[in-house]
Amino acid sequence: MSKNSLKLNEISLFSHINNNTIHKLNEICFVRQLKKGEHLFRDKEIIKSIYIVKSGKVALYKQSESAQKKVIFILGKDTVINEVIIDDLPASINCEAFEKAEILCFDRIKFLDIMKEDFELSKIIINSLAMKVRRLYRQGKNSIPIKVEKRVAAKLWKLSRDYGIEIEEGTLIDLNITITYLADMFGAPRETISRALKILNNEGLIINKNKRIIVPDREKLVRFFKDN
Repeated sequence: MSKNSLKLNEISLFSHINNNTIHKLNEICFVRQLKKGEHLFRDKEIIKSIYIVKSGKVALYKQSESAQKKVIFILGKDTVINEVIIDDLPASINCEAFEKAEILCFDRIKFLDIMKEDFELSKIIINSLAMKVRRLYRQGKNSIPIKVEKRVAAKLWKLSRDYGIEIEEGTLIDLNITITYLADMFGAPRETISRALKILNNEGLIINKNKRIIVPDREKLVRFFKDN
């Protein structure tokens, strides 16, 4: 852990926060470095900090009684990780580094005190909660029984939207997502996801290249998972 020397007003998430609030936040902030696979916190753990992703990505996941992992969110730069702890309850999810990451850590009580003084800061937390609720609604819709290849296609389309980089062959999903991690996202066996990816590949909807996934035509992928 290291004391944060970065000016928080250089972070886009805080671009509308006034200088007085920025100064107060700097006083209660430090940066934590995470290696890939390292946990920031675990389910049921008592947490005394509010965390924001400064760089890299983290995954929020739940684990079943049979140790089946289900990834709920992958969060990138400038996203609040655990705004739900404003209710002063233990963590209800696990958080691990999806890749090497830097995390801004704020003392929870002091952060809440500053929120009372600046509504723009409160809006950051409210908007973060709203974003997660919307994404959970979409996940609920996608959990309606449909062929697994259509569910995988829908997930890859979303990832191409959120983390896509345009290249000559199409849209590169700029995430090192393994079949195992995709299986964790769906809470499904690895073999099931492998078969779904093979179907999408044979249909020309995705390209596997250097352990990355390319979507040649995002509109074609949309039509695939929306068609009955």
